[in-house]
Amino acid sequence: MARITASVYTSHVPAIGAAMDLGKTQEPYWQKVFAGYDFGRQWLKDNPPDVIFLVYNDHATAFSLDMIPTFAIGTAAEFAVADEGWGPRPVPQVKGHPELASHIAQSVIQDDFDLTIVNKMDVDHGLTVPLSLMCGERDPVKDAWPCPVIPFAVNVVQYPVPSGRRCFQLGQAIRRAVESYDQPLKVQIWGTGGMSHQLQGPRAGLINAEWDNRFLDRLITEPAALAQVPHIEYVREAGSEGIELVMWLIARGAMADTAGGPPPKVAQRFYHVPASNTAVGHLILENT
Repeated sequence: MARITASVYTSHVPAIGAAMDLGKTQEPYWQKVFAGYDFGRQWLKDNPPDVIFLVYNDHATAFSLDMIPTFAIGTAAEFAVADEGWGPRPVPQVKGHPELASHIAQSVIQDDFDLTIVNKMDVDHGLTVPLSLMCGERDPVKDAWPCPVIPFAVNVVQYPVPSGRRCFQLGQAIRRAVESYDQPLKVQIWGTGGMSHQLQGPRAGLINAEWDNRFLDRLITEPAALAQVPHIEYVREAGSEGIELVMWLIARGAMADTAGGPPPKVAQRFYHVPASNTAVGHLILENT
């Protein structure tokens, strides 16, 4: 049977992708950010998954404001890299895993979660930046990502957005779906976005390091309680775009301890301010 071996959490700041693409990773401003992922890159090589289930939010590329699904799962065999206004990032296309994705969709929908099934979509920096951070620079022609990726897009752009509680419960349903798949696959689930930031209005540039680190503490030790935090706290304490952190709760809900298993092992924890106009958080939890 398939199983979830670990969860990975990371910001997906678009400027991080630009810094990589333009060869700026060793500049003083960016050096500490990328050094925080040295461990994660080696860890991924040492713990290679068969499939990555990557939770992210689309930034009005695959979905316009005309139609925004709350939860959308990519079931295609491949996904092109989106042009977000300055050309696609110079990274490889993303190969999907249609069989596992379709199985998860079937299981989760029968578990009473309404998913939008997407058979064709382009993926933007919300998905490619985490892959670049964890996998390093990749030539778009000569290289490939290390394994298939199932994109899972969550609406955290247009209100109303899903609650942390709903996201946590969805993660638990995804774990059940993965474990019911009849192939011996090692699956990692990645939660991306955040941390505290606000892009507009009088509070533009807001970063709340104390709240961010408390979020990381609680994500590790008391995720079910953290899932009860209301939207207004995210907005008040972490800024209007801080709501992206509910996507981390999907990945956390998929870990074994939320179904009575042992607590996960913390393999890596990293936090840095600033990267562009936000804080960067990174966490790796292993099922034991």
